[in-house]
This record gives sequence, C-alpha cells and structure tokens, in this order.
Amino acid sequence: MKSGITGAVAMRFAFFFVRAIAGAAVLLTFLAFPRAHFAEQNSSSSDLTVHEWGTFTSISGKDGKPINWLPFTGSTDLPSFVEHLREPNFKGGLRGTIRMETPVIYFYSPRETTVSVNVSFAKGLITEWYPHSASAAAIDPRKDFSLFLMQGQGAISWNSVHIEPGGATDFPCDASKNHYYAARETSSAPIRVGTPSGDQHERFLFYRGVSALAPPISAGLSRDGAVLVQSLVQEEVPDVILFERRGDKICYRILGPLHDQASLALSQLEGSLPALFSDLEGILISQGLHADEAHAMLETWKNSWFEEGSRLFYIVPRSFVDSVLPLAISPARAEITRVFVGRLELITPATEQAVESAFASGDRAILAKYSRFLEPILQTMIQQTTDPARQRRLTAYLNSAYTDVSAEADR
Repeated sequence: MKSGITGAVAMRFAFFFVRAIAGAAVLLTFLAFPRAHFAEQNSSSSDLTVHEWGTFTSISGKDGKPINWLPFTGSTDLPSFVEHLREPNFKGGLRGTIRMETPVIYFYSPRETTVSVNVSFAKGLITEWYPHSASAAAIDPRKDFSLFLMQGQGAISWNSVHIEPGGATDFPCDASKNHYYAARETSSAPIRVGTPSGDQHERFLFYRGVSALAPPISAGLSRDGAVLVQSLVQEEVPDVILFERRGDKICYRILGPLHDQASLALSQLEGSLPALFSDLEGILISQGLHADEAHAMLETWKNSWFEEGSRLFYIVPRSFVDSVLPLAISPARAEITRVFVGRLELITPATEQAVESAFASGDRAILAKYSRFLEPILQTMIQQTTDPARQRRLTAYLNSAYTDVSAEADR
C-alpha cells in the first residue's frame, strides 16, 4: 500500500516536473527572442561603413607662418546644381588660412538605411554643399564679418540621408567635363536626400569651407633655399611630400612620417608625375581608403595639385581632422575612415621671379598657372621689398589682377 501511494506521487511529481521544465524552456525561448532580435538589429546597425576624403589648402610665408589669403577665383569649378552659402563667389570673398576643399563622404551598406549627418568647422564656415541641406542654407552671411573674430563654428547637417545600395548609379562621371564628377567613380552606395522641390540623388555627400585655423604643420625657407618643415601637433604626421613643377619639369621627394622637424632641399628633388601619382595612391590606400576612392581623389585634384609652383603635401593627422572638423553620424556607426591631404603652398624665389616676369611681359598663360595664389604671392613680395619703386610696381600688378578678376566676374 505504501509503495503504491509512493509510486503514484512519484509519477505525479515527475509529470509536473516535466511540465515545469517545458514551461521554463518556452519562457526562456520567449525571453530570448526579443534579445536575439535586438541583438541582430544592433549588429546590423554597425554594417554601415563610412569613408571620407578631403583637402586642406593653405599658404606658408617664408617665416613658416600661415598666410591669411584671398583667392582670385571663387567656386566656378563646381557644377551649377551645387548649393552655396550665398552667391557662387562668396567663398572667394572670405579671407582665411585654410580652404577646405571637396570633402566627400561615402557610405557602404548591405541594406537600405537612413542616417543623419552633421559636420562642424572650427573658426570656419561651410560655403558649398550637395545634396540640399536646410541647416546650412539657413545661415545668414549678409553682414560683413571676419573668420578670425568668430566665437563659434560653422556647421552643416543632413537630417535624412537615405542610403540605397540598389539605387540608380547612372550619374555623369566624365571628369573631363567637370572634375567634381571624378569622385563618383567608386563602388559606394548611392544616396537620396529629400528636398521641398523633390529628391536629389548622388554618390556621396559633398561640402567645402573656409577657416581661420592654423594648419598642423609649418614650412619656411632657409637662407640657402631649403624648406624647413615642422610639425605643430603631438601626433605623428603620417607622410610628407615636397613637390615642385617648373614648366615640364616635375620633381618630388617623399619624406615619410614627420615627428618633429626636417629640412628638405629643392635641388635634391627628382621623379615623374606618373610615379608620384602611383606613390600618392599607395599612401592614400595605406591610410584606409579603398583603391577606387584613392584613385577618385587623385583624379579630382590632379590638375590642381600638380600645377606650377612649389608645395608640400601631407597626410593630415586624424586627431587634427576630428578636432577641427567633427563628424557625427546618427544612429552611431562603428567604422568611420577619414583621410585628408594637406596642401601647403610655398612662395619660393623661383615662384616670385616667375610671377613678376609674367606681369612685366603680360604673359597671361604663366599668370594663369598661379591663378588663385596670385594675391598672397604679390602681397608677400610687396611686404618684403624695401625698394619703393618696386613696391609701387608690384602694387600696380596686384591692382590690375583685382581689376581683371572683377571684369571676369561681371561677364
């Protein structure tokens, strides 16, 4: 009798035990489902990769200090659909030490997604952009002001950037018609931005600006003509290249990483443009750009970077880029690569002689080679000369250049 009761109880206990285990398993499965679901969503949110490249252009005086300069050309090199802070020549009317040129932001994602993007620019303004950005267009620059007196910073935001991996890719890409198009020659996902007048489609986000900041390196000229390069930041400058072009002669020297300072002699330069193009492409790839992005960047700037004159190219340290040009993407994304090339123009005796001779002889072809840098070149020459007659002559050259630019703008 006891054994029968014990057996029944045991069987009932086993039955409820099995039910409890089964119920617990169902409960655990139920509880685990949303966690797994959210975990999958969180992991998918980091599938987006963002790559950006751009250029910081500045001019160095012979003492190594950055020159506050005004270019003679505005934004006439951009397609008509690009939007401007004011009129297309407004950027050309802003004096600054750094002209931030053609940063583009690429997006890579296995699925469609929407993000917001914000970029700030310390002691600067965002002057051109595409696609449409309501926040940048809302800035009112009607009153005259100086970037050097700015207390805050310029900024631009795109609130809803739709990334569409399967979107249309039939954008004009012929760089011979406009160098802006070269940046489209990548495998990045097309994007779409809505505007009051309809959607705008592009391969990237594009913007430009001007700032009163000092660049992260300085370069002056010694009495014997050597270029004295010095880093102004604690982080290593990944690569520095000294370049010079005089007519058909092109030469350069890769210094490599810069930790403190270095001296480079222009007379020791050698090389060819195809070799430099290849070396620069390799450097850009080593900094994190895809091969097609590096090629697109060089195709965009090859006619400008390698023009007449002497200059330094350098990879801008990432910490400097992030500090003066903070980039925020929401929802937060895991992988962001930013590669900026610094271009530091040098006003060497050879450049001064070429410009002065060209003005004296009326050689517009030579003057066109120095284009937007004519104002800082002539201003530097005027400040350095102690000969009153030469100073008056150089000032007349400068005034004539201003007149020519004004006449061209009125056409």
